[in-house]
Amino acid sequence: MKKDRYKPLFIPALKGASGHFLIAAVEVIFGIVSLYCASIVTSYTLDWVLLGKDPSIPEPLFNWLKSLGPIARNYWLCGAFFFLFTVLEGLFIFLRRKNIAKGAEHMAKTMRDKLYRKLNAVQYDYHKHVSTGDLVQRCTSDVDTVRKFVTNQLMEIIRIVVMFGIAAALMFAIRWEMALISMIVMPILTVSSFLYFRYVRKYFTEVDEAEGALSTAVQENLTGVRVVRAFGQQRAEYDKFTRLNKDFSEKNIRLVNLLGFYWGSSDAIGYLQIALSLVFGILFYVNTRDSANPFSLGDIYLFLSLTSRLTWPVRQLGRVLADMGKATVSLDRLNEIMNADDEKEPGKALTDCSMNGDIVFSHVAFGYDSPNDVLDDISFTAKAGQTVGILGSTGSGKSSLVQLLQRLYPVTGGEITINGTPINDIDHAMLRKNIAIVLQEPFLYSRSIRENILLTAPEATETELFEAAREAAVHDVIEKFADGYDTVVGERGVTLSGGQQQRVAIARALMQKAPIMIFDDSMSAVDTETDAKIREALRRHHGDGILFIISHRITTLCEADRILVLDHGKLVQNGTHRELIQEEGLYRRIAEIQDFHAEGGAQA
Repeated sequence: MKKDRYKPLFIPALKGASGHFLIAAVEVIFGIVSLYCASIVTSYTLDWVLLGKDPSIPEPLFNWLKSLGPIARNYWLCGAFFFLFTVLEGLFIFLRRKNIAKGAEHMAKTMRDKLYRKLNAVQYDYHKHVSTGDLVQRCTSDVDTVRKFVTNQLMEIIRIVVMFGIAAALMFAIRWEMALISMIVMPILTVSSFLYFRYVRKYFTEVDEAEGALSTAVQENLTGVRVVRAFGQQRAEYDKFTRLNKDFSEKNIRLVNLLGFYWGSSDAIGYLQIALSLVFGILFYVNTRDSANPFSLGDIYLFLSLTSRLTWPVRQLGRVLADMGKATVSLDRLNEIMNADDEKEPGKALTDCSMNGDIVFSHVAFGYDSPNDVLDDISFTAKAGQTVGILGSTGSGKSSLVQLLQRLYPVTGGEITINGTPINDIDHAMLRKNIAIVLQEPFLYSRSIRENILLTAPEATETELFEAAREAAVHDVIEKFADGYDTVVGERGVTLSGGQQQRVAIARALMQKAPIMIFDDSMSAVDTETDAKIREALRRHHGDGILFIISHRITTLCEADRILVLDHGKLVQNGTHRELIQEEGLYRRIAEIQDFHAEGGAQA
């Protein structure tokens, strides 16, 4: 993982913003030069203008200044130069931050785009083994952590190197003994920064993982709020959230304590370095007053200025490394997404084959832990124009059967063909475009009913919209709402009843006009009369297409042209309602149970 940390996501995103970062790097250098020039102007003013002594500036520059005569000792000129360099420094800081911000935001946008595309390209099974809250936290907080590092610390590395190089050159040019004294604690700060980075990284990882668990708990609780309240689990969920929140808080406090210790101790070391420079600067000034190479007041000021501007950047190295540690943790978490396997085309990826024709399952097997632990040796033919019912107990493999048809999972044995073409040879986008599916718990977006129905056919006309809604037996219901089709259904359709959600989803599937339609127990929440109306409309609507209906209701399946009965992953019965009701088996037992309950209800 570590060797690929930057390759999948960070480097491609960084390349797209490289122009802004290169310009910012140049502005960093010019800003530092302006900063040091302001200090040199102050030193020159103290020595040459006020005291009449030779300043510690390059000799060619000093000779040129002396040639200017009295103007070189003008207070206003010195003040003007100091003001100019200060303004230039501020200008370069502004331009640097502007370019860094542009580059970092461009980089973050690129990263989010790549992550979103990746999450839509990974295998379906990937989403079944990760939590939504954790993915959201990675794609938001972790991307933002990397963005903040680039914005605040990436240029800081260049700034530290340039500041140290220029300051060291200036100090050694003036007096090497004083330069060594002024940098005596730099190795201590540097080593402590690297030790701190190595130690603090694991705490950043713990805090990120705790935040991900907390985000997941919040997301699950808000998504399942109706279930929580229906079962009176508010207290249990509150206790769970409190426990995770406490864990996150304690780990965060531990991290903050470590940060506080480092910043406090490095502050003390930094002030100690400035104090040493001041004390030894005064000693050099006193002891060299009468020598040929005196240490002046301007030199004391310049060394103090350079020392403070050296100490804080080196001390800042700890923050840079700490933020780098946090950013690398975030990159590792993001690259776990980027390194996930994409959904691949196992065959020819045909895009021009016909999807109108017979569907044949030939000795199909499927499993997770073993090749046939979910479905075992399933063989049947669904002819064009037929309605195929599927019945079975919970866990018998009904939903897995239709997921194999969509190739959400690859078969582990046998073959499935549509109109004679193996589905492994059909491009997956084309395959799924021609298979409409309605789930028992359909997902509706927090948009209007109109937008939800038109999701699969955004260019459809109003007439087509109303026709699909009527066939789904939901048009009259929608018309009774105050805003009609413009009614916003709320997140996951919470403003609609279960039956209304299912019928809106059916209308959405009808708008797809797919030759193959799958209803995965998607009429369980509607009454039997509405169920019958929808099935009648589907028969008229579907024509030569193939309709799969998964249901636990015999009344929903009894008019199907063919009924498949699954039990523990095996196809135990296959026939029409009339044929199956006359033979011993699971179908007749379920029919008898449902008839018994119906009679019992009538008697009651």
